Amino acid sequence: MARSKASDFDSAQLALPLFEPDPAGATVVPAATAPRAAPGRVPGPAPGAAPSPAGLPHTTPKPSFPEGACADAHAGVAGLPTFRHPRASREVRLREHRIAYELKRAKRRSIGFVVTTEGLSVSAPRWVGLADIEAALHEKAAWILRKLAEQAERNRRLQQARIEWKDGASVPFLGETLIVVLDPRAPGAVLNVDAQALPGVPRLTLHVGLPQHASPQQIRDAVQAWLQRQARRVFEERCRHFAERLGVRYRRLALSSAQTRWGSASADGSIRLNWRLIHFAMPTIDYVVAHELAHLREMNHSPRFWDVVRSVMPDYEQLRGALKESVVPAMD
Repeated sequence: MARSKASDFDSAQLALPLFEPDPAGATVVPAATAPRAAPGRVPGPAPGAAPSPAGLPHTTPKPSFPEGACADAHAGVAGLPTFRHPRASREVRLREHRIAYELKRAKRRSIGFVVTTEGLSVSAPRWVGLADIEAALHEKAAWILRKLAEQAERNRRLQQARIEWKDGASVPFLGETLIVVLDPRAPGAVLNVDAQALPGVPRLTLHVGLPQHASPQQIRDAVQAWLQRQARRVFEERCRHFAERLGVRYRRLALSSAQTRWGSASADGSIRLNWRLIHFAMPTIDYVVAHELAHLREMNHSPRFWDVVRSVMPDYEQLRGALKESVVPAMD
């Protein structure tokens, strides 16, 4: 069963190419210049080894960092801003920053960098020495620092978007702000629309049939269930609309709760859409729907595929870019 690529809707991590992407989609740096170690030996300094040769800054083996630290700027040793990965095993100074990164040894032919909201992860062949890894880090320091700063900002926005589940909570719905109202008289969850609301004042309220003393988990579950029902209703209508325009037939529509993709399509005509798209305005939903249905004509991301998408969404590039930069609230 062929399944469409999901890299366009990656909401969990950033893996942008420096040179050419490897099969896993990570950023890679050629490692052909690194000396190959003798069979069965992994290069690397012994504990207490001297600073790296060739003028590279000293790397401290296996520093200890607090559990659960995220990629954010902190006051590091000697006042240097520090980006710490929660699974950091090594540390290097890049320009005026300390970068505590996760180092993974893998069966590969190149050095790969992946930057997410957690921080920097480096994957390298077992035969590549630490000096060569650090040389690659210094060569791409500008890119690494820029992406770490972008992800730190994204993490800050994610924290700001976190919902405090209580009476009066704000939840994005179809691009607008929805206010949760605990109302024991409401039968389940009822959406009210105030057409007379002043500019800048939310016009949507969701009256949830729960008492004022309801727990955050009860409120979250009730609102999430309502959002998922609305997602299915909206997605089914938009799928019918774009299937007709594209001249395709889909076999079934399923809601997804995936953490790393907004949608997928299978060659058998099955479409999966992430229910959390319901947070976005309709043009964004339409783009993802059109994208997945277009895969029923082109099961790839070739120029012909994008021509199919463009035929029904002429401004898809703008919507695609906005979706990549978007932040949705954590539903926990």
